[in-house]
Amino acid sequence: MLQCVFLLSDSGEVMVEKQMTAHRVDRAICGWFWEYVLAHAAGDPSKVVVSPTHYLFRVYRSGVTFLACTQVEMPPLMAIEFLSRVADVLTDYLGDINEDTIKDNFVIVYQILDEMMDNGFPLTTEPNILKELVAQPNMVSKMLNVMTGKSSTIGSKLPDATASFVPWRTTIVKDASNEVYVNIVEELDACVNREGVLVKCEACGEIEVNSSLPGLPELTLSFANPTIINDVRFHPCVRFRPWESNQILSFVPPDGQFKLMSYRVKKLKTTPIYVKPQLSSDSGNCRVHVMVGIRNDPGKPIDSIIVQFQLPPLIASADLTANHGTVDILADQTCVWTIGHIPKDKAPSLSGNLRLEEGLAHLHAFPIFQVKFRIMGAALSGLQIDKLDVKNTPSAPYKGFRAQTQAGRYEVRS
Repeated sequence: MLQCVFLLSDSGEVMVEKQMTAHRVDRAICGWFWEYVLAHAAGDPSKVVVSPTHYLFRVYRSGVTFLACTQVEMPPLMAIEFLSRVADVLTDYLGDINEDTIKDNFVIVYQILDEMMDNGFPLTTEPNILKELVAQPNMVSKMLNVMTGKSSTIGSKLPDATASFVPWRTTIVKDASNEVYVNIVEELDACVNREGVLVKCEACGEIEVNSSLPGLPELTLSFANPTIINDVRFHPCVRFRPWESNQILSFVPPDGQFKLMSYRVKKLKTTPIYVKPQLSSDSGNCRVHVMVGIRNDPGKPIDSIIVQFQLPPLIASADLTANHGTVDILADQTCVWTIGHIPKDKAPSLSGNLRLEEGLAHLHAFPIFQVKFRIMGAALSGLQIDKLDVKNTPSAPYKGFRAQTQAGRYEVRS
């Protein structure tokens, strides 16, 4: 049972305080939490923190910290999932979440929190029902609120979907174009040690669906190789028994775009591109040479390639150039090499010299190279959609499929 939810800015200011139960949580807990965050600034603070008086759960999104408090033991994933759902709903309502949009629409934020939780327990978390209960902000409603003095946007009647066995879907779908799109979106996490050996490589993916189907359609999605995926998590619309027995996704989709499932594919054997850094230092200088090339061609263009690294401490000056792309050194001493795509006639390389401060002969801390890329039209995990069946529609719908892979946490040690 959650007793209170706070929304904090990047400066630690409490923007929203919502007490969920009769037991009031003192706002001073936010001060204790912020001191804890500053004390652990070097690393990523834990999502679950135990204070002297409360259990704290945190989710960070776009400069806003969602903080929940309780004094009783409860499943941590329930609190984290609820805060994540609150962040997703506010993003759907307000667009980009930041300090200004929260303050400009704090009435709607309070009303959404009122509907999403009842006496400390999650109640209504489906966006379709919430949009019927709490109207989305627009210029007309803001003008009426100013003219009439009324600030509530709560609907006057209960949504029909609350009595439905599929509460995530509205009873009447307007402007249905009778089409459905399925996207596989993956992030590749990899770690390469200083000897060039691939220590870890895995893909974290999501199946995103954009549905615009009339009526109450029944969808069945199957994969050609479902055994490779692990750690699956489903949208509430997915029936678990067909997946458990036959690895088939059977569901009645919400209207619009939603995340059907997330998954992980472990122990991948290779990465699409290689990054080979070579650093040597003596006599107060550090020579840098970095090469980038294609290791395993995915059959689709690899673009948006960026290699970046933090300049080591005690560097007096840096002179770095590249034979392809641009090199920029930011104010925080981050070197960003923007490659874009790899040309066919030459391998991109970066070389140059780092001048150490006076009195230093050798470089003692070598940088970690961060790699970014994007591949449209390919899922590097190898996951393939076998077929998508759609039933209970007036006519055969249009079905579209797409895949995309981008770099997640891809590190190369030097």
